[in-house]
Amino acid sequence: MRQLSRRAALAAGASGVALTVMGWSGKARAGVKEAADEVAKFTGGNTAAQGKITIELPEIAENGNTVPLTVSVNAPMDADNYVSDVMVVSEGNPNPGVITFHFTPLSGKAEAQTRIRLAATQNIVVVAKTSKGEFYTGQKQVKVTIGGCGG
Repeated sequence: MRQLSRRAALAAGASGVALTVMGWSGKARAGVKEAADEVAKFTGGNTAAQGKITIELPEIAENGNTVPLTVSVNAPMDADNYVSDVMVVSEGNPNPGVITFHFTPLSGKAEAQTRIRLAATQNIVVVAKTSKGEFYTGQKQVKVTIGGCGG
């Protein structure tokens, strides 16, 4: 078995750090098309109407690892007409599907808060589905800074 020299180990480590710093992660970021495909899968190809969704995100996120997100849908939460699912999609992360929230009429309000990870400046798209098969959508752009500089 061949021994790895100290010099070779340091060179391999430096190469890995250089690739990381240059932004190579081995997986491409999702784009607008991948995000739209994710939305189409969620809606079954139905068109989502603009409106009824409030997205609270910072305009500028200094740390893309923990971006606070609040999503709410202005819709009834009655037994026969309620928001059943809310999906959050990103247009610049490696995986466009960020999270899906599930609601029942007992939720009282279609609202959720979480923190999400964003790889770069991008649009966040939110799609809500009602129990009657209606879809609503909204989007907001978040500028992610890297090390205090624009991203």
